[in-house]
Amino acid sequence: MLFTLIAFVVALGVLVTFHELGHYWVARLCGVRVLRFSVGFGRILARRTDKQGTEWALSAIPLGGYVKMLDEPEPGATPQQAAQAFNQKTLGQRSAIVLAGPLANLLLAAVLYTFLNLVGTSEPAAILAEPPASSAAARAGFQGGDRIVAVNGQPVQSWSEARWQLLDVLTGGGRADTEVETATGVKRELQLVLAQGNVDPDGADPMAEAGLRLASPQPRVAGVNAGSPGERAGLRAGDIILAVGGLERPSASAMVAEIQKHPGQPLNLVVLRDGATLTVPVTPSAETAEGGAVVGRIGVMLGADFPMVTVRYGPLDSMARGLSRTADTVWLSLKMMGRMVIGDVSLRNVSGPVTIADYAGQTARIGLAAYIGFLALISVSIGVLNLLPIPMLDGGHLMYYVLEALRGKPVPQKWLENGQRIGLGLLAALMSLAFFNDFSRLFS
Repeated sequence: MLFTLIAFVVALGVLVTFHELGHYWVARLCGVRVLRFSVGFGRILARRTDKQGTEWALSAIPLGGYVKMLDEPEPGATPQQAAQAFNQKTLGQRSAIVLAGPLANLLLAAVLYTFLNLVGTSEPAAILAEPPASSAAARAGFQGGDRIVAVNGQPVQSWSEARWQLLDVLTGGGRADTEVETATGVKRELQLVLAQGNVDPDGADPMAEAGLRLASPQPRVAGVNAGSPGERAGLRAGDIILAVGGLERPSASAMVAEIQKHPGQPLNLVVLRDGATLTVPVTPSAETAEGGAVVGRIGVMLGADFPMVTVRYGPLDSMARGLSRTADTVWLSLKMMGRMVIGDVSLRNVSGPVTIADYAGQTARIGLAAYIGFLALISVSIGVLNLLPIPMLDGGHLMYYVLEALRGKPVPQKWLENGQRIGLGLLAALMSLAFFNDFSRLFS
């Protein structure tokens, strides 16, 4: 619990502070006086004032931060001092300052995605299990052992890349032109056609629903018991089991079941060792299991061997992919919001701080790469959310500035007050829905 809380606080602190830095940097460029930049909220624990008169503060509640600007000239201010107020700036400058926060989050996401592409990550290869006969994947011609190498002309190296490229058609329906490579190296072009479905976070995995599943890992010998039939046969730790008797490419459970069927009977194991394929004859010992049944055992401990690939790109490719991934995430987020409005996507997809904190803890436990990917995704979400035309959000201020540009003068104060009430109501409803979904998942 404490680890999850720390991971959540760090994530929220970094992302919100970076958002506020965007506002700060552009405000300074536009000549606006910034009174305070606070990391955290509440009681100030430490502070210092820079040469420009900005107070940099560290506050008690580490859930983000805020920027306090000089909104309007102070009484008795000189023309030079008055010019430093936010409301004295041009429409373009005010718009740029407001827009800078969400754009800072999108820029951060692109940088994080670029970093992951540059340093590389180890991920499962996109090798498929045999699809169910009635699935869309089977109708398209996918077969067990096929490796996805491209989707809609975009090369993919790993399962997560294939999943990302297929995400739009999996959630919205349509066609995906997919290139696969068989186990023998033959490449085929397949068309995956899917109907639009209802996306529910508690529902079935859309990849699995389409019939696309990762191939079961091959069993790997993790250890051999001394004096066991496996040791006498010459099995070694690290051997990958390719076949057991007549059973090709068995899973660990299928291998155990096959061995149990042959107590005291010779059985050939085909193993991969140091890149070479070997046939190892072994005779399982006959042992009495619970219930009195006699089963075969060879005395080895099994692990799983997932084919893994290292996904890494050069500097320019990493940057291009980082920008592309950020843009695609923004577009997919907007499409999902639109589908929620018309009822095609379940409102249960709206997540609040409890779910976000849970994902923060889960990804931090998996490793640094997963946590950075989580930060990038949430950074995009913060950027997109703040650009929505809802009063009280950055997008709401931008909406007012668009109206000001069309009218040729600022919007009336009454409009602002009514907008504040509407925005507060919308945000309250959204937060209530998010908390309801969070606690429904927590207690269901």
